[in-house]
Amino acid sequence: MKKTIIILSVFLVFFNLVECSRKYVIESSYIEIPRLPVKLGIDVLLEKKLHLLKGKRVGLITNKSGITSNRVSTIEALHNKKAVNLVCLFSPEHGIRGNRKAGEYVDSYIDDRTGFPVYSLYGRNKKPSEEMMNKIDVLLFDIQDIGVRTYTYVYTMSYGMEAAAEYNKEFFVLDRPNPLGGEKVEGNVLETEYKSFIGRYPIAFRHGMTAGELARMFNKEFKINCKLTIIEMEGWKRHMYYDQTDLSWIPPSPHIPHPETALYYAATGFIGELGTIAEGVGTTTPFEIVGAPGIDPSMLANTLNKKNLPGVHFYPVYFIPFYHIFQNKECGGIKIFITDRDEFLSFETGLFILKLIKELFPDFDIFAENIRMFQLATGTNKIVNSLQTGISSEEIIKSYQGDLQSFIQKRKSYLIY
Repeated sequence: MKKTIIILSVFLVFFNLVECSRKYVIESSYIEIPRLPVKLGIDVLLEKKLHLLKGKRVGLITNKSGITSNRVSTIEALHNKKAVNLVCLFSPEHGIRGNRKAGEYVDSYIDDRTGFPVYSLYGRNKKPSEEMMNKIDVLLFDIQDIGVRTYTYVYTMSYGMEAAAEYNKEFFVLDRPNPLGGEKVEGNVLETEYKSFIGRYPIAFRHGMTAGELARMFNKEFKINCKLTIIEMEGWKRHMYYDQTDLSWIPPSPHIPHPETALYYAATGFIGELGTIAEGVGTTTPFEIVGAPGIDPSMLANTLNKKNLPGVHFYPVYFIPFYHIFQNKECGGIKIFITDRDEFLSFETGLFILKLIKELFPDFDIFAENIRMFQLATGTNKIVNSLQTGISSEEIIKSYQGDLQSFIQKRKSYLIY
């Protein structure tokens, strides 16, 4: 009898622990985030707008992130519609199936699953050629962007728009959410002498726009002037982050495994372009950690925390990248914890991190490897010059506010949602 009571008591204790744990999980802010229904541009096209493609030969720029809200590949969804004459595919960086590394040359080939020709737009051609465009009447774009200027997909979109204008074709953008939301705009505006495939136009680093809104801006503001149609989403609001929608996330590139990774990328992705500081690529937390051999983690974390930067806390860590910068070498650095994403200023946080690494560890030359790529990523040489000459982070941030405010005003006329 005593033994039974003891066993029962243990079971009740265990049951209570489980229930407490379950209650804690249910009540956590992460679980309670309301996930509202959103129809993507591809959903709206399939349900209401297929008549716009009637009798037309269709080309599609996409990758593995192009899916319907029911998790069907956009390629398959259009291929399976008798009303759609899909004839070819166009591949951006990372390949149509997402199986190429960043910066890796992408070849043209025949897709095994559909038999369609796949034309590379991340190899010899960035813009579809006359031969490619002669095969179609309308070119669709359906790729998940991440809301930061340095991501190549929106420039693949812009080159497709240019080809559509040049060869008198239609261009459709099947719109998707900006995973960073559509309200916060920050960072410097690209200077045109530093334009590249990671920044073609003078827009803010964190632009707060969807691909469809950017297409409207590119088309008019930068005089592409193609026959542009935006297939708008239904249900998405500007304040919404990706995890506030009911949509599934497919990584648009290998190191953006989760929608929240995009927010970390906005803070540290441009730092990684230096080639002297690891930004977490090659670890299980890409863009969430920053460091290098010889950095004292506690010194860096404590100094950053004393700055009281909004919406963020820094924790000292050691880490060893499995690949990429400092492969198999121990790095000291920081783990970034975003404590309030509405307050968090991603680009400014990255500038403070760089500035303090340079100040605290003067023997570590952060500009020893690849200044040019950093200039292209930041869209200016002023940040490099300011960091080298000892100008404070606050002064650097203040220096680009005029251009940022001008962009914010200009952007208003192109917003959809």
